Amino acid sequence: MNIETVDFLIIGSGVAGLRAAIELAPHGNVLVATKDMPKESSTEYAQGGIAVALSDEDKVGIHFEDTLKAGDGLCNENAVKILVEEGPERILELISWGAEFDKEGTKLDFTIEAAHSRKRVLHARGDSTGKELERVLLNKVRSFPSVKKYPFAFTVDLIIKDGECCGAYILKDRKITAVIARATILCTGGAGQIFARTTNPMVATGDGMAIAFRAGAQLEDMEFIQFHPTSLYSQYAPQFLLSEAMRGEGAILRNINKEPFMKIYHRDAELAPRDIVSRAIISEMVKTESSHVYLDMTHLEKDFVRKRFPQIYSTCLRYNIDITSGLIPVSPAAHYIMGGVRTDLNGVTSIKRLYAAGEVASTGVHGANRLASNSLLEGLVYGARTGKSALEFGVQSSVSTGNSPRREFGVSGYPQTYHTIPEHDEIRMTLRKLMWDRVGIIRCGVSLEEARKKLSEWTFILDKVFYTRRELELKNMLTVAMMSTEAASLRKGSVGAHYRSDFPEKGKDWQKHIALAREDDRIKHSLV
Repeated sequence: MNIETVDFLIIGSGVAGLRAAIELAPHGNVLVATKDMPKESSTEYAQGGIAVALSDEDKVGIHFEDTLKAGDGLCNENAVKILVEEGPERILELISWGAEFDKEGTKLDFTIEAAHSRKRVLHARGDSTGKELERVLLNKVRSFPSVKKYPFAFTVDLIIKDGECCGAYILKDRKITAVIARATILCTGGAGQIFARTTNPMVATGDGMAIAFRAGAQLEDMEFIQFHPTSLYSQYAPQFLLSEAMRGEGAILRNINKEPFMKIYHRDAELAPRDIVSRAIISEMVKTESSHVYLDMTHLEKDFVRKRFPQIYSTCLRYNIDITSGLIPVSPAAHYIMGGVRTDLNGVTSIKRLYAAGEVASTGVHGANRLASNSLLEGLVYGARTGKSALEFGVQSSVSTGNSPRREFGVSGYPQTYHTIPEHDEIRMTLRKLMWDRVGIIRCGVSLEEARKKLSEWTFILDKVFYTRRELELKNMLTVAMMSTEAASLRKGSVGAHYRSDFPEKGKDWQKHIALAREDDRIKHSLV
């Protein structure tokens, strides 16, 4: 087994990982490991924009209140305060590095999205904001010779000794390398692929959450899965995200009979919070016995639509849908997980020397339901904060021990005997359908128990050693699916994105967070 030593190991190359790398690069050797290409992440696919209080009509305090309202009483107010106060500085920093956000004349052009009370969402090239952030951050990272990128490298497990994280075992070309680091930062993104319908890229299989859980870290708020109301619905097309900004610009939701319906469900109609819009769509689909509803932009000026949403326009055209002149078939899809690895406000987890930032982490900033376009901002703000936090520990560690990581830690060999599961793709498909049908937008005790029983049939996978990406992903997907189902079963009430038809009220202890951890091969839960 190869052994490699670095000062800082970052697992994941989305906005949080790259921003952490930029923070650390001037102070030591940084390795950014990612299981695909460096640019392949949820950041790359983020269309709508990035929320920040920089417009003339907006204030940090208003952004703060909107975020708390969307979070439905479960936000960590200190975390939100940090997000909205440090956000403007992070955006101006991006602009100084070459980010080109859309403008109206000489001023930044802001738009409004669901649950925002002000126009505060910046966008780039209409609906390619994530790509622009990824471009700028990757270019900045490339300017540091101290940063090494390790693509197509799958992080199998964390290396834990005496309760501390000392790095990770990384699989590349069917060979294991033990990467030893003073500090390890998880920035692996979300877990949308555990559901049959998702807007997430194929890489979003919950890897960081799963390896952290196996190492003994706490997971939190795993029941809170945000379902995006509008993804393209067509047997010939992928589940392509149709941005929240489309409704912000005036798009109307219509049922299969072409009737508008959102005003029946919420006074803000199409601009209601995402969980309400998603459930409204499901209700209309059930009422009309249909598999989708429609998004209608035909009343808007065609040139405006083409210019404002160029990527969505061209993508839909490839599947014979002209969004300027025809109705767009849509239905909800899993989009974002509010929970993840429990951290403090500086990315510190329950395991010493292990940090987490971005969607993989749970700081409490999103509460029970994320405010639209706050995710990219979270990646920037908390990626930077976590980098600084890891740096402080790295400096202290080098001063206090006076040792290199190699001398500090002796690596035991990784198991050479591995297993295979010939039917892994079949299990993967069944798991995703199970989670969509039983742990999806509307849940109940019966559906959750059915999911738990079926998931338990596959627990033999959790103890196995694998040497292929697909099998390792399945192991991680199963772990995260079990944690999400467990948390949803424990929360006997409906809050934010978590809705139980058998407990439609918020219920007892609803303002508590559910934390899960591994203890003697069992799941231990606590209210925090």
